[in-house]
Amino acid sequence: MKIQIIGGSGTGKSTLAKYISENESIKWIDTDHYLWKDDFFSENHPIEKRIEMYQSDMKTNKNYVASGSIFSWCPDGFSNRDLLVFLSLDDIVRMERLRRREMERIPLNQMWLDENGEYTNDFLQWCKTYLSEEDKSMAGTYAEQSYQMAISQSPFLTLYSSRPLEELYAEIMKRLSTD
Repeated sequence: MKIQIIGGSGTGKSTLAKYISENESIKWIDTDHYLWKDDFFSENHPIEKRIEMYQSDMKTNKNYVASGSIFSWCPDGFSNRDLLVFLSLDDIVRMERLRRREMERIPLNQMWLDENGEYTNDFLQWCKTYLSEEDKSMAGTYAEQSYQMAISQSPFLTLYSSRPLEELYAEIMKRLSTD
């Protein structure tokens, strides 16, 4: 079983992948660990290191569930997957989730108020462009993820992620059993 879950920041990719990993006893690959050197998301790994980590995971894990994408720096990554899952979520709900998460992680004195009087930071400002960015080469955008789905050689499944984890998991398992 090889599953990759993509979607905008805040759609629940990691939460769902962890749930699947625990229920199926398979490796959870959080692609943020390829990208970031620390849990504060302050410094990136060089691309060579990311590829080395990815290749190690592919060699050592027959089954996996991956949350996130590596498409922008490794377009052929996860091409051995059985299913590509795209998580969708209302953008207002997604941004509120992200804002709450950032406010828990980052001191308010490191944030500022946006045009709507909401706390923000560079990451949240970038997240606001998820739907509006049209360049499919821009990592982490709907344009890029739509392109990934369009060229995917594996089947893909779109799920609305406001549903309970149990339902999302059941739908993924059902899809895997029919392909």
